[in-house]
Amino acid sequence: MGPLQMQAFRKAYRKILDLTIAIAEIFTEAVVSLTQYYDQPLRCFTFGDFQSVPTIEEFEEILGCPLGGRKPYLFSGFLPSLSKIAIVVRDSTKELDRVKQIRNGVVGLPRKYLEGKARDMANQEEWVPFMDVLALLNVDSLVDLAAIDAFLAYHYSKESLVVAMLANLFDTFDRRCEKSSTQIICCLPALCVWLVSHLFQQDIRHPCLLRSHHSCVEKRRVDWDQHLAGIGGRTISWFPRWKEGKEGVLFSCGEYPNIPLIGTRGCINYNPALAIRQLGYPMRGAPVEESLSPLLVRDFGAQSFKIIQRVHKAWESPLRKDKELRGIRNGIIGGYHEWLKVRTRGLDWLSKLKIINEENFETPEADEEV
Repeated sequence: MGPLQMQAFRKAYRKILDLTIAIAEIFTEAVVSLTQYYDQPLRCFTFGDFQSVPTIEEFEEILGCPLGGRKPYLFSGFLPSLSKIAIVVRDSTKELDRVKQIRNGVVGLPRKYLEGKARDMANQEEWVPFMDVLALLNVDSLVDLAAIDAFLAYHYSKESLVVAMLANLFDTFDRRCEKSSTQIICCLPALCVWLVSHLFQQDIRHPCLLRSHHSCVEKRRVDWDQHLAGIGGRTISWFPRWKEGKEGVLFSCGEYPNIPLIGTRGCINYNPALAIRQLGYPMRGAPVEESLSPLLVRDFGAQSFKIIQRVHKAWESPLRKDKELRGIRNGIIGGYHEWLKVRTRGLDWLSKLKIINEENFETPEADEEV
């Protein structure tokens, strides 16, 4: 693409291109090390004296695709028709039916087929359909029809894909807890940008997470196992500049006390009560157990249809919080650490954190307001 086409692509598909370019900078070792700290029951990453959670607000910024007044894309469980896909890729339904493949129960289009279509369109300077096909391509050899359904929802209705992205991320880590060979198919560049933005204190507070990521490229030579084992609440970057000036965080949806997510492989949730500190608010004591209620659906069969309907309905009434979460400082107030110690007693991976220097651990602040 030329400069004009690049500009048009970024306008149409936000930061997808920048994240694709960032694939060359993926910290593979960092992601592998991070998986060891995934706390399956709590849907977060648990370290010695703190927990960290990828949130909708952070991934909105990473992807450049805020929810705002947009409708979130919530997968219905039904694959898109080949006729709809044929319009985008400029081919016949019959040809798509011929080239589609099924691998391990996943129905999709071969990457080579889509690459061939993209080359033909570029050679003919048909840039609009070319950009659409380019946005469809991912790093796998088979482009899942469920992923194409998400693309079509964004392409035609501009639905936000953040909910589906996070759902697939948490689903992947959840599956790895049960089967260590599970491939990480979530958006690795976005995950790496999120991880680096919190791990390293920076001299310049970038207003953009991607810029923050690029400024830490030189950090990829660290020993990630040792680095993650040595971090504490005092050493990470809690409150990035991009959060400043934004009001409220999604705290619950409908009847759910947390955030229900629907991805292309099922439903899962995450718990904002564990993430409020990294969104700019103080952690006031232990979270209420009700706010940690789990949700997990691994398929889209008839048995899970009612749950999927409930999640769809819940997203009609999302609840944001702001003033009630504010405090004088963005720190720990009350008995959060005590709760964390009890909650994580006996977790296998915490033995690796004994090498942490005690000075890295935080001491709770006095609750001056109370």
